[in-house]
Formats: sequence, C-alpha cells, structure tokens
Amino acid sequence: MSKRIYLCLAHMSGQEQKFIQEAFDTNWVVPLGPNVNGFEDDLKRFVGQDKEVVALSAGTAAVHLALIGCGVKAGDEVLCQSFTFCASANPVTYLGATPVFIDSEKDSWNLDPALLEKAIIDRKKTTGNYPKAIIVVYLYGMPARIDDIMQIADRYQIPVIEDAAEGLGSRFAGQICGTFAKYGVLSFNGNKMITTSGGGALICENADAKQEMMFYATQAREAFPYYQHEKIGYNYRMSNICAGIGRGQMTIIEDHLAHHKHIARLYKEAFADVEGVTFHDNPSDLYDSNFWLCTVLLDENLHVSGEEKAYQQAVEGAVGGAAGVVHTTGQVHTECEPNRNVEAMRVALDAAGIESRPLWKPMHLQPVFKSSPAYLNGVAEQLFRQGLCLPSGPMVTDDDVKYIIEQVKKNILQ
Repeated sequence: MSKRIYLCLAHMSGQEQKFIQEAFDTNWVVPLGPNVNGFEDDLKRFVGQDKEVVALSAGTAAVHLALIGCGVKAGDEVLCQSFTFCASANPVTYLGATPVFIDSEKDSWNLDPALLEKAIIDRKKTTGNYPKAIIVVYLYGMPARIDDIMQIADRYQIPVIEDAAEGLGSRFAGQICGTFAKYGVLSFNGNKMITTSGGGALICENADAKQEMMFYATQAREAFPYYQHEKIGYNYRMSNICAGIGRGQMTIIEDHLAHHKHIARLYKEAFADVEGVTFHDNPSDLYDSNFWLCTVLLDENLHVSGEEKAYQQAVEGAVGGAAGVVHTTGQVHTECEPNRNVEAMRVALDAAGIESRPLWKPMHLQPVFKSSPAYLNGVAEQLFRQGLCLPSGPMVTDDDVKYIIEQVKKNILQ
C-alpha cells in the first residue's frame, strides 16, 4: 500500500466553502458574525438538554473559561483526571490553582469515582477546603461513569466540568456527553470528530451562563463608550471563517459518527481471536462511545517483531501527527514509557505507512506536574504501558482497516 493511513484526518462535506464565501462576501472576517451564531445554534440543537453553546478559539480556551465560571482562583485545588492530554489540566495552572490528579477505573479508562471521593475527603482534611472544581474527561470518546461522578460532586457541592473534546456525540445512558454538568467542553481541531481547522466550544447551563462566558471571551469590556475593564478578559471567540467550516461540518456529523463506530466494529471483530491483543469496547449498554480513536492493549507477554531494537534511536520530531514545535532531547527513555512490544508495533506500523500512537501519558507522570498531589491505583500507568491508538477517522476505509489488521498480525511473533 503506497498511501499513508493517518489516525484521524478531517473530511469536508462540500458545504464549507459556501459559508466561508458568504463571510467574505459580507465582510464578516472577524471573531463574530452570522456563521458564529449559526454554528452555535447548530451545536445547541445537536447537544439538546436546553443547553447554550459558546463557540471559541480552542477547546483549551473552553476549559479555561469553565474554570473561571466555577470560581477557581489562585491557591485553589481542582481535581483532574490523570489519564488525558495536557490541555485538560494546563488551564488550572493558568489561574494559579493546583491540579490534583485522580487515576482511572478499568472499564472506561476514565476518572475512578471511588478515588474521586477519597480525594475530596482527603483534600478537605489536608487543606481545610474542598477542591473548587472537578474535570472529568471522555478519553478517546469513551464516556465516563458520569452518573456516579455527578452524585459524588453534588454530595460535596463541587461543580463539574466535562471535557468532551474527544467525545462529541458520545452518550451515557442515552444522554449526550458534555450536558450532565455545569459546563461541557468541545474541540474542533483538525483531528476531531468534526473540525473548524482549530477551535472549540463551551456548553453552558443557560443563557445567563453563556452571556458571562462570552463577556470573558471578548476581553471583558464594561458598557461604556470607551474601553473600561474591571475584570481580566481573553481573546477567545471563534472567527466567522472557522465557524463557517464548522457549519459545513455539522451537515455530516452523523455520517462521521456512524463511520467511526463502523470502523470500531471491524477492529473488534478482527481482534476477537488474536491472542494478546484486546480492543477497548463499550463496557456495557450504558456506554455509547463515538470511538474517536480506536485503541487496543498489547499483553505485556506478547512478542512483536523488532522489539529487541525498541528505544535504540532518539525521536527527533513529533510522533503521532502532533502539530507544532517539539524539543529534540536526544534521549530515548523516560522514567515511564510504553512497553517494548508497543513501541516495536508502532515502529513496524509506521514502516508500513500506518500512523499509530501510544495512549496518553498520565499527567501525574509528567515532569511538569511532579509536585501535584495524586490519588492512584495503577490503572492509568498500566494502560499507558500497554496501549496503542489505531487509525479511525472518516478517511479510513474498510480496505485500510483490513491492511492495518494484517500488519498487526504480521508483526506478532508466534
């Protein structure tokens, strides 16, 4: 196969250009306008539950504003899922607060409700205060035990932020993820379920909450004939051009969801009889993942071709399609890394033109958060050592999946 198969690339509907052209024709080339309003309305209809939506420049911006909406300030603590991408936790530090990391439970791989309550009680005992907010993540699109998490949060009156950046369209007990709590976060980066090239959104409880978030997202300007600022604001509004892309993408969102689930079924069926490879599926009928990325675990005793050479050469660029600039360290090891068979499989698939990626490295293992408190059970670290993400996006065909599965099997040593 000559083409390269990527994890998750955007797919255009053909309608995006129409909305973008309208923006140029009407001179709405700014971070507000008809496309922004229309995209917010589209998202509002999609998520339902009488929620309101604010379109923003990034999902990270949405997390940041949600924390502000929860009243988080310098010196506070915020309970965060450890097994996630850094964008879930970084905004906590923007506000001078401290992230307190909570490990995962085995079924969903998301925040463990039992550890959550343990951490709440212990932080109150240790600091004299309850944490100011809870951030739960829908990792790779898989819903968390949001029912149990909300019960615990309500018991201690701590607001919850649902990071559904990877979970657009996922459901728990039939309800759209991102609509259970005070705030829900969405992302529209180029590798997400739908894209605006870059961008995100914040799901709010009501119109008043939306208005407050829009105030902060547009530099917190007071109502005077000149610029008067009494609070710190941010330049976080989505542009009318990006929102035009989003409006076009909303016309095919159901197609994208169906395709991701179809790809997941193909992987599930193919790996069912492959010893040592476990596909991560919905744990029960309560869960309805969008399968943004399909993931597998490789048994630690599984042997893969080339594993004896794993980690012999330092990585110079970004692995897994990461955008932007990375530091080249010249080092091949960190204190915690995927098992050698996982790295060997990644390298083998890369050589075959297939992009794959290790699971997220837990935040409590990241050097930047080494001083943050953490409540652990070992689940996230074990998953990180064993897991691999496989191509799942709308550009991945049935033939691509067949080829990927063949290459995985080919590189397993009998």
